Amino acid sequence: MKKGILVVLLAAIAFAAYWFLMRKTQNGFSGEKQVAIAIKKHSDKFNTSVSTMMSAYFDMQNAFVLADTSNAKESCKKFIALIDSVDFNELKDDSAAVIQNAKLFFTDAKANAVSLLTQTDITEMRKDFNMVSDILYPAFKSINYNGPTMYYQNCPMAFGEDKGANWISSTKEIINPYMGKNHPEYKGSMLHCGEVKDSL
Repeated sequence: MKKGILVVLLAAIAFAAYWFLMRKTQNGFSGEKQVAIAIKKHSDKFNTSVSTMMSAYFDMQNAFVLADTSNAKESCKKFIALIDSVDFNELKDDSAAVIQNAKLFFTDAKANAVSLLTQTDITEMRKDFNMVSDILYPAFKSINYNGPTMYYQNCPMAFGEDKGANWISSTKEIINPYMGKNHPEYKGSMLHCGEVKDSL
C-alpha cells in the first residue's frame, strides 16, 4: 500500500516538473534571449520633407475651416511645391514596388491639388481637398510613415446626407474643414462633427 502511494507521489512530482518546464518553454522562457522585432525607420531627410509638406496641407485644412478660399489656394500652392521636394530615394529600406506606388500616390495627390486651384466654388474646392486626403491616406500606409502621428478623420455628411468626406489632421480633435466655422446652413454648430477613423 505504501509502495503504491510512493509511486503515485513520484509520478505526480515528475508530471509537475514536466508541465512547468514545457510551459516555460512555450511562453518563450527557454533560456534563449528573445530578439525584438525591428521597426523600419525612414531617413530624417524623408520624414522632414513629408512633415513640411503636410504643414502646408494642414494650413489648407485650417483655411477651409474658416471658409477662406484665398488662403486655401495659397496653402495648396505651397503643398504642390513641397510634394515635388519629397525625395522617395530616401526610402532605402522599402522595395522598388513600394517606392513606385508611393510616387504614384503623391503624383495623384498633386493632380487633385492642381484641380483645386482651378475651382472658384468652395464646395468644389473642398471636394478636391477630399480627393487629396483620400489619396494621401493609402500613400502613408504603403510607406509605413514614421513621422509625427497624424489622424485620418471623417465627416459623414460633409456634402449632404450620406455624402461623407475625409481629411488628415495633426490632432485627434475634430475640427471639420467641410462644415467649418462659417457654414451657410449650420454656421459653426457642426465644427466638431466627425470621428477619427485611423492613425498614421
